[in-house]
Amino acid sequence: MNENAFWQLIDACSPSLPDPEGEELAAALTARMAHGPVSDVVGFAEQLSWALYRLDRKEYGDGLSSDQFLYTRAAVVAAGREEYESVLRDPQRFMPYANALIWAEALLYVPDSAYKRLTGDAWDRSTRYSYASYSNTAGWTDA
Repeated sequence: MNENAFWQLIDACSPSLPDPEGEELAAALTARMAHGPVSDVVGFAEQLSWALYRLDRKEYGDGLSSDQFLYTRAAVVAAGREEYESVLRDPQRFMPYANALIWAEALLYVPDSAYKRLTGDAWDRSTRYSYASYSNTAGWTDA
């Protein structure tokens, strides 16, 4: 799955009403990917981890707990490509998510859930980029 397909899938599965916890989006994504192929689940996981990794920078997360920072980054991804790219261009756009506790923790479990429904097995795979908070060491280095 390439980056465009990832964002198209997010857009296609986004609920029409506010979904501050990201649970409806996660359920729709899981349901769609549970029909296969497995390569879509793997590709989604890779694109999601890359998107979260790119937001793992000091100007976004300084002063936030690791969980708050991770779930807020997930909320920015859940908001869709346009908002995500706006936040990348202007870190000030990140803080309203953090301040309002707009989290999308459920988005993080989509690959696990979709893979389990598709194969019957537990997801036991790492991605190229870690989305754990503060794992992007270059993003936390003072320039």
